[in-house]
Amino acid sequence: MSTPPLASGHEGPHALRPLLDTVLEALDTGARARGGPLPAGGPEAVAARTREAVGEVLPDRGDPHAVRTLVHAFAATAADPAHPLCAAHLHCPPLAVAAAADLAASALNPSMDSWDQAPGASELERLVTTALAQEVHPAGTPDSLVTTGGTESNQLALLLAREAHRGPVRLVCGANAHHSLPRAAWLLGLPEPVVVPAPGGTLDPDALDATLTRLSGPLLVAATAGTTDAGLIDPLPEIAAHCAAHGARLHVDAAYGGGLLFSDRHRTRLTGLDAADTVTLDLHKLGWQPVAAGLLAVRDAHDLTALRQRADYLNADDDTEAGLPDLLGRSLRTTRRPDVLKLAVTLKTLGRSGLGALVDQVCAHARQFAALVDAHPDFELHAPPAISTVLFRPTGATDTTVAAVRRALLTDGSAVLGRARLDGRLWLKATLLNPATGPDDLAALLHLAATSRATLVEGHTPR
Repeated sequence: MSTPPLASGHEGPHALRPLLDTVLEALDTGARARGGPLPAGGPEAVAARTREAVGEVLPDRGDPHAVRTLVHAFAATAADPAHPLCAAHLHCPPLAVAAAADLAASALNPSMDSWDQAPGASELERLVTTALAQEVHPAGTPDSLVTTGGTESNQLALLLAREAHRGPVRLVCGANAHHSLPRAAWLLGLPEPVVVPAPGGTLDPDALDATLTRLSGPLLVAATAGTTDAGLIDPLPEIAAHCAAHGARLHVDAAYGGGLLFSDRHRTRLTGLDAADTVTLDLHKLGWQPVAAGLLAVRDAHDLTALRQRADYLNADDDTEAGLPDLLGRSLRTTRRPDVLKLAVTLKTLGRSGLGALVDQVCAHARQFAALVDAHPDFELHAPPAISTVLFRPTGATDTTVAAVRRALLTDGSAVLGRARLDGRLWLKATLLNPATGPDDLAALLHLAATSRATLVEGHTPR
């Protein structure tokens, strides 16, 4: 058997070209076979189709058609975030230019843990992380790190707070905080977090002030700019003022809402963000990047010195003194892929105005969908959208019916809606992150929800 061709090297592009044609064709045929935003039939049916396509995972003799077969099956059984009726999660359709750049990252396969594995990529990462840090913190000496997403960024934020205080720090967060924050406190062996009420879905600044007044010791307050359930933004200026008054460190989880920084129209929603010591960003949400594309921005780059590590084979002292960049302190991970390339290509290709236009489009779609819901006699709107998420439910339905409506849509593969529990009730959630979604798509999404409810509730006819 001859040696299979490699993706990089002089012959790499020639080896990849026919494979790319095969992959693109299989993506197309797979999507056509799927026919909608989600494969029909539910978990058991999808699992059976996947098993049939895969067959023996590790056969004695290889299958030269495996790429075509498995990519087709992968696409046919995928949830497609680019389909306008796929609107459940903070799961964006990636830009073609970002996916193309990601191919180059995979082909060349730099590892961002030492300069001799990623010479140009290390400088590219420095340029991009500096520029994005300055978007969050225009003054001072900011920096940012590339992460796998909000969970890793939030964990890093707690770690840096602990190291800044040279000992345990108490996390204070709203009841609306992302689950990764208390989990990070647990992973780091920090005290049990103090949870502050979040009536209406946002952290109560008066309750925060009272909480900080009664607590002692080093404190880290975590606010949210874009909750997972409804996209709500905590009152950041008031929270920052209370943190300053009580000497508490401030972290803002802006994994969802951070993309508003690109929009001239919406960036004022993030007023007060620059007061945070650390900020979580996710550009695989309002940035249209393939997963993963997270960042943690820090107001003071000195905070990152806590992550410094020494491994002679990666960043020996004499190599560093001779001018080789030290990359090991740029992450909790050692081997990591150059996710910065797709970010750099996107930022350079679209610019601030291009990204801002995409943000404005999805926010406008959410307002349009909310207006449709509000005008429909068979649905109840939770509230006007804060970013691009709309919560709604069938009028007079029980929580059991709401959950059943969603599952029915998932099972027949016609639409993908999420779920959220707010104000003691269960809501359907439409997270609109596809800039190409049109008015007819929004109307179709609401009609499908109405039709699904009609099939579950005898005597109900959608209007």
